[in-house]
Amino acid sequence: MDQLRGDCLSSAGHPLVQTPNLDRLAADGVAFRRHYAQSTPCGPSRASLLTGQYLQKHRSGLNGTPMDARFTNVALEARAAGYDPVLFGYTDTSPDPRVLAPDDPRLRTYEGVLPGFRSVLYLPEHLETWGVWLRKHGYDVPEYVPDIYAPISDAPGAPPIYSAEHSEAAFLVEEVLDYLDAQGDEYWFAHATFIRPHPPYIVPEPYASMFDPADVSLPNRQPTYEVEGQVHPLLAAALSVQGIRGPDDEAELRQLRATYYGMIAEVDAQLGILFEGLKVRGLWQNTLIVLTADHGEQLGDHWLWDKLGWFDQSYHIPLIVRDPRSEADDCRGSVVEDRFTENVDVMPTILDWIGAPIPVQCDGHSLLPFTRGADPGAWRDAAYWEWEFRDPIGQWAERMHGITSDQCAISVLRDERGKYVHFAAMAPLFYDLETDPDERINRAEDPAYASTVLRYAQRMLSIRMEHVDQTLTWMVVTPSGVLDGRRRLRVAGNA
Repeated sequence: MDQLRGDCLSSAGHPLVQTPNLDRLAADGVAFRRHYAQSTPCGPSRASLLTGQYLQKHRSGLNGTPMDARFTNVALEARAAGYDPVLFGYTDTSPDPRVLAPDDPRLRTYEGVLPGFRSVLYLPEHLETWGVWLRKHGYDVPEYVPDIYAPISDAPGAPPIYSAEHSEAAFLVEEVLDYLDAQGDEYWFAHATFIRPHPPYIVPEPYASMFDPADVSLPNRQPTYEVEGQVHPLLAAALSVQGIRGPDDEAELRQLRATYYGMIAEVDAQLGILFEGLKVRGLWQNTLIVLTADHGEQLGDHWLWDKLGWFDQSYHIPLIVRDPRSEADDCRGSVVEDRFTENVDVMPTILDWIGAPIPVQCDGHSLLPFTRGADPGAWRDAAYWEWEFRDPIGQWAERMHGITSDQCAISVLRDERGKYVHFAAMAPLFYDLETDPDERINRAEDPAYASTVLRYAQRMLSIRMEHVDQTLTWMVVTPSGVLDGRRRLRVAGNA
């Protein structure tokens, strides 16, 4: 799902959001409560999800930043293992211009398809394929399909003209099930991307009125955005932009949050149809399901809207893994709350399950031990993510802060006790999450925290050193030929 916060599942304890189908999926699998994305926005985050790499390695830091063709990905590896990976939706992959002709149309959009996937249903922002489907169902669809998101009235939270049975999610689920009907007994590998609860904030009934705005809590934020921005000049600059700053009006804010919850409930209902479709087709008992998001949503917290910066709301996302094999039976319904997991773990998990080798480039690790009650061995004790705010064309951020484009970057290390935010050319941040779980007080310059901040900075440096490109690092050229240290370790470990 796109832009789904990690705290917005009923099984995760949200007081309002209703996600019964995701809850049932978690009851039949394993839920990971401390799961984090590696970057924002969509393109960079999906690059990490689908290549298993941190941003510091794949370097596709913005929507539109090309993905280096030398990297493999989960689709290419699954295809090499004998699968035909298919896509329903989008991957927001910008191709490497060095391997294409200058006039290739794929170089005119950042919404490309990740190499290795065969697109069965392509749903970029123009949504034209959904528009064709809606017209077949009798709707008067605008020439530019996204204009159909217009509300039917000026009432707060008013729904669009299309029904829940004809939403983008309903269309996608129907296409997936039609595809499965044509597969027979063949193995299949499908990546289904639901665009909701990504903006615009509008949803058909009954979800438009499912949540009363009066019941919706207000965001975690300071009394004014000016006070909020005092914590750091980059946050102050972001909050000076009306489109990034959340609405000031309390009623509008509550309504937007209520609509966001309704959008989640609508996709959850369609996921229920998809899961039931797998069951009636006899596919449930042998299908690995990995459900996560590309990133979260600020939803007004810290006066921010959309996804950006360093706060948990933009990076903490759900992860549910349902392993259908009998080895996972004893762990069904379990919750991993004491380990940090990341989207870079998804590719290794899938490849491990299908019996394919995990490429050296992957920074993550397979999660299958957690689904089977096995010891995962040494595991990370913190989450790590990155964000780039460079503006290669307009140089807005660079000019505002007097820094270079290469300095428009942050790295974040977050464990259960603290969060350290390192800026390439600006002052750092540190939050003591034990005393300040809402992340409001910067302790980076507090003398009492000097040794703590230094320790987190050193840990972050170690993480970056451990995860540099190791494509050839383990190989040694000798008189006997090229020896691969990793291969020798695997042999020794299996002896």
